[in-house]
Amino acid sequence: MERLVGTVSRGIRAPIIREGDDIAKIVADSVLSAAKNDSFSIGDRDVIAVTEAVVARAQGNYATTKQIAADVKAKFPDGVLGVIFPILSRNRFAICLKGIAMGVKKMVLMLSYPSDEVGNHLIDLDRLDEKGINPWSDVLTEEEYRNLFGFQKHVFTGVDYIEYYKDLITSCGCEVQIVLANDCRTILQYTKNVLCCDIHTRARSKRLLKAAGAEKVLCLDEILNHPVDGSGCNEQYGLLGSNKATEEKV
Repeated sequence: MERLVGTVSRGIRAPIIREGDDIAKIVADSVLSAAKNDSFSIGDRDVIAVTEAVVARAQGNYATTKQIAADVKAKFPDGVLGVIFPILSRNRFAICLKGIAMGVKKMVLMLSYPSDEVGNHLIDLDRLDEKGINPWSDVLTEEEYRNLFGFQKHVFTGVDYIEYYKDLITSCGCEVQIVLANDCRTILQYTKNVLCCDIHTRARSKRLLKAAGAEKVLCLDEILNHPVDGSGCNEQYGLLGSNKATEEKV
């Protein structure tokens, strides 16, 4: 019979996952029950994806901000760190940022603009045009950004992420300087020690920074890629892709 339907995606409702649960059994049972209940078949080469957050929860794979801080401090003992291109997210990055800030004395936080890597906007593109700003060449300090654009809240969350991240960092007793730029090498004007927090472009950022004279460059997948003080870890991805569990834990 000729196939007339293309790719179909389904979200499967599963029980609440708790530490110690058999995630493999829960996934299999949930998918099979859904297939029976909704009368769909599972075929060869079908893909079942499980979000990393529930896998970590079942494993009990957690880390505290103190454990993040301990790893950052051990890997960047100088105490001054450039943190570049993080995503703008309270769930996916803020708690990581808190732990990083606890591990250093001063942070130069460099944000991409007009949006982060996944499309969360700091500034509307039309406003950049109005002000004659070229995001590919212009570097903005926090003061320059405020003078040009004021306080911009995210259209969906209502959060001014520059203010939010700044307050989060300073609450940890860490000095912070904020820069907006899109060339990773700009950070080397402020510090030679860099933590790349971008996702898909992190290998390129690391390569460019090393070639430009950075002394030490790590990516998020190299923080907590081994246990620290009894923490959980991910040997392949470290903190990359971690989710907020509490205000002090991912």
